[in-house]
Amino acid sequence: MLMDRWLGRGKPMLSEPVAVTLQVVDLLEALGVPYLIGGSFASAIHGVARMTMDTDLVADLRLDHIEPLAQALGGAFYLDAGSIRDAVRHRSSFSVIHLGTMFKVDIFILKQRPYDRVQLERRVKQIVSIDPERTAYVASAEDNILAKLEGYRLGHEVSERQWRDVLGMLSAQMGRLDLAYMKQWAVALGVADLLERALADADQSAGGSGDSSG
Repeated sequence: MLMDRWLGRGKPMLSEPVAVTLQVVDLLEALGVPYLIGGSFASAIHGVARMTMDTDLVADLRLDHIEPLAQALGGAFYLDAGSIRDAVRHRSSFSVIHLGTMFKVDIFILKQRPYDRVQLERRVKQIVSIDPERTAYVASAEDNILAKLEGYRLGHEVSERQWRDVLGMLSAQMGRLDLAYMKQWAVALGVADLLERALADADQSAGGSGDSSG
C-alpha cells in the first residue's frame, strides 16, 4: 500500500519526509551499508498512513563508514561525528537533521541479537515514491509490528500512538501475516503477551473474523 499522504500522489515533487529519507538511503546504498526503514514510515507502507516528524532507519554501520557518511551528509544535514562514532561502538542510535526542512532521521545501529539479523534478512524492497518511482528496503509488516510492540513495552506501555500503529497494521495486513513467525520472535523479545492482546483487539475490531491461532 502506498503512502498517499506522504508521497504527494498526483504532485510532481516528493514530499519532504520521503525526499529527505531517500537522501540518507541513497548514501547508505552507495556505501554498501545494509539498512531498512522502520517506524512510522514502514507503518505507512503497511497500511497506517499518518504524518511524522522523523524517520527511523536500522543500519549495519561500521566505524569505517563514519567519515564518508559524515562528509557526504555534512552539507545538507546537522550531525555530530562523535555521536555517530559512539553509536556505532555501543550499538545505539544517532540522529541527523536536514537543515532545509528540520526533518530528522534517526539511525539505529543494528544490534547483535539473532532477531535483528533475521529482521534485516527479511526486509522487503517497496515503492516509496511514485513521481519519480523510487524503491527502498523497508521492514516487513511482521517485523515492524514486533518492533512497535518492543518499543511500546520499553516505553512503559503508555504510547497510544504506538498501540494504534500496531492495531492498524494488524488490521490492514490480516490474512497476509506470518503469525507463527511473529509468535516465535515475540517470545524472544519478551512481548508475547502484547502480541496476543493486539491480535485479540484487532480481531474484535474486525468483527471476530480474523484468525489469531496460526
